[in-house]
Amino acid sequence: MRDLSRPPWWTNAVVYQIYPRSFQDTTGDGIGDLSGIIQRLDYLEELGVDVIWLSPIHQSPQRDNGYDISNYRRIDSVFGTEEEFDRLLGEVHARGMKMIMDLVINHTSTDHDAFRVSASSRDNVSRDSYFWRDPRPSFQGGEPGAEPNNWGSIFGGSAWTWHEPTQQYYLHLFSRHQPDLNWASTRVRTRIFEMMNWWMDRGIDGFRMDAINYVSKDQRFPDSMVQYGGVWGDGAPFFTSGPRVHEFVQEMMRAVFGSREADYLVVGETTGATVEEARLFTNPYRGELDMLFQFEHVNLDHGPGGKWDRRPVLLRDLKTSWNRWQRGLADRGWNSLYLSNHDQPRHVSRFGNDDAFRYESATLWATLLHLQRGTPFIYQGEESA
Repeated sequence: MRDLSRPPWWTNAVVYQIYPRSFQDTTGDGIGDLSGIIQRLDYLEELGVDVIWLSPIHQSPQRDNGYDISNYRRIDSVFGTEEEFDRLLGEVHARGMKMIMDLVINHTSTDHDAFRVSASSRDNVSRDSYFWRDPRPSFQGGEPGAEPNNWGSIFGGSAWTWHEPTQQYYLHLFSRHQPDLNWASTRVRTRIFEMMNWWMDRGIDGFRMDAINYVSKDQRFPDSMVQYGGVWGDGAPFFTSGPRVHEFVQEMMRAVFGSREADYLVVGETTGATVEEARLFTNPYRGELDMLFQFEHVNLDHGPGGKWDRRPVLLRDLKTSWNRWQRGLADRGWNSLYLSNHDQPRHVSRFGNDDAFRYESATLWATLLHLQRGTPFIYQGEESA
């Protein structure tokens, strides 16, 4: 258990994100691999990295670059072998660094055995592992407007896909190949916690939890307001930090970390989280997340039409946002600090000048990042930008 009378170790740490696919290829197939990461560990140690965050390397059909997991307990062969993973973990620890794994548990791949079983019939015991719903009254399944509600997928189109064999729709906030798990099912949560414990027992040092504040949905599934310029509704108010999210996260932390030593790290990706929600998620006395990724500052260049409708970032707005988060978590909670990652463009090109003033832009942004209160997260290559 953690000693809350002193700052945790990660308040003085620097985390380095590795996106394995594009990091270091040692086989000549054009895809980065675990052996390539091992080759660079001396460099990362010399750089001063304390924690490596490894983007997904689980078995996956790779329709969403590994964020669609088909087997949580296997390493995808595209990245290497189980033995190479164990060697990587051992080499990381031998250098005094830690390693956290990216974990996607809001949804699985449609190739996951759990989804295949759930989709096999309407009366099987695992049907409630995912969200299955009938068409709207007076509509035929599969026809326009028959979806259970008007929510749009984050990846475009409807958040519901018609499943002809069982005559119901299933929910997917992301791709149709990424059906959402129903965390309201005790069976689902138990299986997830068992899998997380399996990884922790294998020796990893924690997790970066993908889309963790999406795991609780308003199961009335009401319609929502149509998004700007589109035909689908924005369901975010009904699944972002939903009604049971803190209950679920607290249960997860007790089940996985309640009896472990204090040298782990759990970071949550929480799209749409406010400062007030972050104070709840990261309050150490609530037993939830250590820190979270929020998106306010990297959304400042989004126009009315979203991220593809770019506008210049005003320094005034950036200062206001950073100041709000710094002050908001100053006495309760903790900030993660980042400017680039696998979901965001390179910040020197995005916010700075990567032509005539590349060095000056890179060092300026690095200074702004590292002088704030929080744990810096560096995306691979950012240090040489």
